[in-house]
Amino acid sequence: MPRSSSLLFAGLLTATGGFLDAYTILTRGVFATGQTGNVILLTVNLSRKQWSEMLAHLWPILAFVVGVIIASFIKSKRGHEAVFYPALLVIGLHALVLFVIGFVPESVPNAFVTVPIAFIAAVQISMYRQVGSLAYIPIATTGNLTRLIEGAYAGFVDGDQEQRANTHVYLIIVGAFVGGALLGGATTYFVHVKAVWLPMLLILGTLAMAILDERDARRATDAPLS
Repeated sequence: MPRSSSLLFAGLLTATGGFLDAYTILTRGVFATGQTGNVILLTVNLSRKQWSEMLAHLWPILAFVVGVIIASFIKSKRGHEAVFYPALLVIGLHALVLFVIGFVPESVPNAFVTVPIAFIAAVQISMYRQVGSLAYIPIATTGNLTRLIEGAYAGFVDGDQEQRANTHVYLIIVGAFVGGALLGGATTYFVHVKAVWLPMLLILGTLAMAILDERDARRATDAPLS
């Protein structure tokens, strides 16, 4: 199984998602990765005619939409022909975005932080959301928590052994999101904007795994036929 489909990769990516939402809500008052909160807050601001506050939530939503479109192109046949090593490009760009944001002071308008994070999160979630044959969401926890509870019920109440075996996957993913959010809240409180460099290190861990996947794929392609 490719490392990018492993539980470790999923855990690192999901912890990053939890961290970044805690980070941006504390430093910017806006969710950057999970867009459910932004949609709710946008509609509340709209109902109260709070136009500037509404726009603060609208820009990351639009950036997320564009990110999904870009990811769809990358995954298409034309995208594979146009973009070399898309996995390395996307993950490397994610790390670079977080590195640069660590230098952006809180006095800078929110969109300069929330828009690039929302965009790159959308690209990455569109490309990576499988642990083996299991689907997960690295930037939100509701769907993962639902699958955890349903799997636990089917496994431990109905006796479905396959569902029972899958329960630990979702337990780790939900725990990674919660742990990432907790770490994001704590480190942002102490080091403020530079806290974003910690999830950058997690993303570099996924980049290393993607590089190893590319190396293995090249070796398999170059291997002589028996």
